[in-house]
Amino acid sequence: MAAPGVLPKILNKICEAAVPENFNYDFLGTKLGFPGGNQKSFISWAKKCGFLNTDGTPTQIYKDFRNPNYRGVAMANALKKGYEEVYLRNEYAQDLSRAEFVKIVCEVTGLPHDNGTVKAIAGTYFAAKDFADFEARKDTPKEEEIKEKAPSDDGSKTIKKLNLGLSYTINLVLPKTDDPSVYNAIFKSLKENLLND
Repeated sequence: MAAPGVLPKILNKICEAAVPENFNYDFLGTKLGFPGGNQKSFISWAKKCGFLNTDGTPTQIYKDFRNPNYRGVAMANALKKGYEEVYLRNEYAQDLSRAEFVKIVCEVTGLPHDNGTVKAIAGTYFAAKDFADFEARKDTPKEEEIKEKAPSDDGSKTIKKLNLGLSYTINLVLPKTDDPSVYNAIFKSLKENLLND
């Protein structure tokens, strides 16, 4: 973004506002209060980082970011997506100093370190990184183990884990034979070894 300093303000407003059907310039300017030209570059940044689909509809990353419990993980995932080429060169790019990060950006873009675009890329990354948690579990809410709140004996709320069933398919290639005892032996073995609860 041309003005990286405004990025945290937009992100904070996203957390307060309802999720729009389409995140466009009208929503950014009217609903979030950022009508300026420099701020419009947020939309292209958000698409590159996976906050928005190409048609402007909010993604699961956008929705997860609005939830304080998943905000850090959502931003970490967004940065790894948006700055993929940097992460291909160093998978721990988030731990680099700004100078080391800029060096990689220069390698990726072919631009000198004092170029305005390089400064904007680095500034935007570090402004967004303040929201990210790279050490937390990388699961999104939908991928986490499903939990259900149930009242305990004393009336307080406790977490009750639900058992999730797994299913799998086994493909067998059976030998050609006219002897039924061969098939009986195979299926007996399957029943004894795989189909027990």
